[in-house]
Amino acid sequence: MSVDDRMTRRIHRSVWAREREQSPVMRGPAVYVLAAGTVAVLGLNWPIMAHGVDLVPPLWLAAFRMAGAAFVVGALMLPRGAGVPPREDRAILWSVGLVRLSLVTALVFSALEFVPPGRSSILVYTASLWTVPLAVAFLHERLTWLRIAGLTLGSLGVVLLLEPWTIDWNDTALLAGLGMLLLAAIANASTTVHIRAHRWSGTPLELMPWQMGIAAIPIAVIAAAVEGMPEIRWTAATVAVVAYQILLASAFGFWGLLTISRSLPAITTNLTLMAVPVVGLASSVPLANEPLTVAVVVGLLLVLGGVALGFASDRRREEEPPLPG
Repeated sequence: MSVDDRMTRRIHRSVWAREREQSPVMRGPAVYVLAAGTVAVLGLNWPIMAHGVDLVPPLWLAAFRMAGAAFVVGALMLPRGAGVPPREDRAILWSVGLVRLSLVTALVFSALEFVPPGRSSILVYTASLWTVPLAVAFLHERLTWLRIAGLTLGSLGVVLLLEPWTIDWNDTALLAGLGMLLLAAIANASTTVHIRAHRWSGTPLELMPWQMGIAAIPIAVIAAAVEGMPEIRWTAATVAVVAYQILLASAFGFWGLLTISRSLPAITTNLTLMAVPVVGLASSVPLANEPLTVAVVVGLLLVLGGVALGFASDRRREEEPPLPG
């Protein structure tokens, strides 16, 4: 190695280390603990959402979720004096608010009227399949052999979990629900890449009230037009479902998603989030009476294996900064 090459490597290492120190992201074991907690909360939410749409009209439940979370997170941010989002974050504000939150949430809640919660969670989190070409094309992420192996295992696991051979392809309502979930998956993948690529000025917590407020408005307008004014019987179960949507699935869950998306590579993020349908399907077996077949068990193991390989790839890349060019 020449003197110039050694000098270039040292400069690159220094810049890389300084960027890591200055980047407002989560590093080390903490991000993996957060990922595990976020996966558990979001996975368990699928059977809860399926029960919730029987208690509250789907679009109104989505509107309550977004508006309630915006209020809660906004109240938490008041002591910190968080004001209007900086101009540099306006693009991510609209992208996440309108696409990741408004569009995806409305599609998911509507689809749950036709598709069982376990299978719904599987379809939404096929976002990892769509993220790979987007991350390679726009973020120049490398497909290491560990990531390729993880993606292959995870994808095969998703197919087994979905069990397409059991689907009634003549059921138009079911097919409409599946289409909504597929569109939600593509939207999720696009915003994951945008979140990773965006140069953040504020923190996810500072932007969350604005993003959720932006999401709540179009959902509420569409809900009023499509479902009319809701007639809701506010029982303890109804309050519990709505509270879970606001406090855990939205306030905590979305903060976790944004933090993970900023802290891990886009491909690794989506490999990790493939564990959400594992929890969703596993919890739907006792809570929503979904069947547990051999294909489902094998699929769960394959998805978990794919997630583990994604983590291994990310840990290996953290040990050595990438060389320029």
